[in-house]
Amino acid sequence: MKLKAWINAARLRTLPLSISGIIVGFALASRLGFANSCVFILALCTTIALQVTSNFANDYGDGVKGTDNDARIGPKRAYQSGILTRKELKKGIVLSILVCLLLVLLLIFYAFGTNNLLHILLFLSLGVFSIWAAIKYTVGKSAYGYKGLGDIFVFVFFGLISVVGSLFLFTKQLTILAVLPAVTVGLLSVAVLNLNNLRDIESDRSSGKNTIIVKMGFANGKKYHYLLLFFSLVSTLVYTSFNYQNGYSFIWLLAYIPVVLHVKRILKIKNSTSVDPELKVVALSTFLFAIFFYFSFNNFS
Repeated sequence: MKLKAWINAARLRTLPLSISGIIVGFALASRLGFANSCVFILALCTTIALQVTSNFANDYGDGVKGTDNDARIGPKRAYQSGILTRKELKKGIVLSILVCLLLVLLLIFYAFGTNNLLHILLFLSLGVFSIWAAIKYTVGKSAYGYKGLGDIFVFVFFGLISVVGSLFLFTKQLTILAVLPAVTVGLLSVAVLNLNNLRDIESDRSSGKNTIIVKMGFANGKKYHYLLLFFSLVSTLVYTSFNYQNGYSFIWLLAYIPVVLHVKRILKIKNSTSVDPELKVVALSTFLFAIFFYFSFNNFS
C-alpha cells in the first residue's frame, strides 16, 4: 500500500520531461565527439532524483497550504488524499535530498575527477542550488511558485542549466549555439507548467497561489501558451539553419506534430476543466523532441 503511495507522490509521468534536457545535452556533446555513457547515466539519475524530490516537496507544500483541495481538477495528491502523512512526506523529502547529494557528488567525480577544483566547486554549488529550487517551489512562506516565479525557474533549470550544463559535463566546453535547443526545451517545459496552472487557476486563486496564470487570467494564459510553443519551435529552427547537415537534420520536427494537434484542441477549450489531458501531450512531445533531436544531428549517415 505504501509503495503505491510513494509512487503516487513521485509522479512518474513527470520524469520523461525532466530528463529531456539531459538527452539534448548528450546529443550536442555526441555531435562534438564526446559521449561518456557513465556521465550520461549519472546525469539522468541525478535529474530524476531532483524531480522526485521536487514532486515530494510540491505534494507536501501544496498540501500543507491547502492548495491541493477538493476543488482541484487534477489527479489526487498523496498528502491531499491521506495516503501519506505530513511526517512521512517530510522523511521522504529528507531521504530524497540525501540521494540527490550522493548522485551530484558521483556525477561531479566522474565528469571532472579530483583535479579541476573550479569546475567541482561550480557544479557542487549548482547541485545544491538545484536541490534548494526543488524544495522552495512550494515549501515555506517564501515559496517562489506562489509568487509567479515558477515559469522562470522551470525555464532556467529544465532548459538552460539542463542542456548547457550537461553539455559542459561531457565536453568541458560551451558553444553559444547550444543555447538555442536549450531555449526550446525550457519553453516546452514552461508550457507544461503553464497547462498545469491553467488547469488549477481556480483552486490556485482561492488559496493565494499567485501563478502567472492567476495574474493574467485564463484567456491571456492561452495566448501566452501559444507564444511559448511558437518560440520553442523557432529556436531550434534557427539552430538547425546554422547546423544543417542533410534532410535528417529536421527529424526533430516530428515531435511538433502532436504539438500542433494540441494547439488546435487548446483553441477550443473555454475553461480549466478540460486542460488536464493536454499536460501529458506536451510533456511527451518534449521527450520526443529530445530523442528526435539526437537522431537529427547524430544520424551516422
